[in-house]
Amino acid sequence: MLQLTDKTTIDREHSAINALETFNRIDDNAILILKDIHDDLSKGSITISGSGCIKRTLRDTANAIKNSKYMKSVVIIAPVLELPIELQKDVTVVDFALPSSEEIKTLLDKIIIDNLGEEKLLSEEDKSIFAKTAQGLTLQEAENAFARAMVERKQLTIKELDIIMDEKCQVIKKTGILEFIKSDLKMEDVGGLENLKHWLEKRNNSWLDKAKKNYNLPAPKGVLITGVPGCGKSMTAKAMSALWKLPLLRLDAGKIFDKWVGGSEENIRKVIKTAEAVAPSILWIDEIEKGFDQNEGSIGKRIFGTFLTWMQEKTKPVFVVATANNISMLPPEMMRKGRFDEIFFVDIPTSIERKSIFKLHLNRMLKGSVSENFPVTDELITKLVDMTEGFVGAEIEQVIISAVFDAYSEDRTLQEEDLYRAVNNTVPLSITQAEQIKKIREWANQRAVSATAREDSNTPRGGRKISF
Repeated sequence: MLQLTDKTTIDREHSAINALETFNRIDDNAILILKDIHDDLSKGSITISGSGCIKRTLRDTANAIKNSKYMKSVVIIAPVLELPIELQKDVTVVDFALPSSEEIKTLLDKIIIDNLGEEKLLSEEDKSIFAKTAQGLTLQEAENAFARAMVERKQLTIKELDIIMDEKCQVIKKTGILEFIKSDLKMEDVGGLENLKHWLEKRNNSWLDKAKKNYNLPAPKGVLITGVPGCGKSMTAKAMSALWKLPLLRLDAGKIFDKWVGGSEENIRKVIKTAEAVAPSILWIDEIEKGFDQNEGSIGKRIFGTFLTWMQEKTKPVFVVATANNISMLPPEMMRKGRFDEIFFVDIPTSIERKSIFKLHLNRMLKGSVSENFPVTDELITKLVDMTEGFVGAEIEQVIISAVFDAYSEDRTLQEEDLYRAVNNTVPLSITQAEQIKKIREWANQRAVSATAREDSNTPRGGRKISF
């Protein structure tokens, strides 16, 4: 169907080429809108309805418009940019961005007035958080998310942010490379690491408009967390999502590499585009030193270069959390200021941290079990802490799991002796990898900030000390 500027239509047009040919014969000001012909443009020498090549017809139309005394234009509307080389000099590309937070906030205000009247369930700051969280969705998707919250919960309060997150999860799943991580972990579930926790808390909500307007603050870029394996680096990344109420996207770097030429580069661009589309968001890269190994050849180096450039120049609030066990595998350009805001070193837990870790894991394991009444006394915790000097958090968790397995195998409740036996049967990383840990600490002494607030053991610690 051909529609003119005066809203009259010509019903006999059944193909884009027919429409273009008729459009060229019109002696009047006119606009021709072609919808969703990107698939035809992306194909080779395609013909439609036997009339010829659409690319050739479009070029002829462009020349005719230039020589016409009438104001005529052809507008191609498509969800993706598929522009063949033959048309690149004749076409002007206008890219429509996803709705801004202000546009989404306007939509939210209208939905509240239309459905909830003047009921004040959301403050202006809450509305800003809602709008920022919904960024990356189209207006239709945002409206559906708000409507879903009101239908399911019969209200629209700050507690309904999880529904907005679910809608954004659908966008993320479609990439096939990024993974949306849902986690019930909270910062209180992470034992120790007080410096790192405090640093993250100070930057909470720093992507909101008031940080920019009132303090001229840019959104934080990211943090690199390195240190001894099993000390809570990945757990902290998961807990950040709950603290900041932002979607957590996990990048599986292995999925970036593609067997087809150009596929790997396209995948990293897709990752960046998706992360920015759902911004503000947290992009988590676990064991980054393995994912961006410089020994992967020219493809690995090109992907790494693209990612570094984006980290330096990104303007969207995508906070990058990278964890690394072997920091020596990372090139120096990755660790300079401007790419990450800070580099934190996570060392073997101190005695105070081990006390917190034991309490957390024991309470979590025993809650609702047959051993729920097992007495977790201060004397027991103190003895376990003394016995586990040099243990990391993951080893402490496995000690408790092993002890509960002993109780389960004999169909009884947990006993203190089960815990002591599990400790004695464990050889910690601080012994099996003593040389590697020493090297990591030596590196961190001048190059990283200690994630631990204070020392309370005689074990040498790694990382520079800072105060908050």
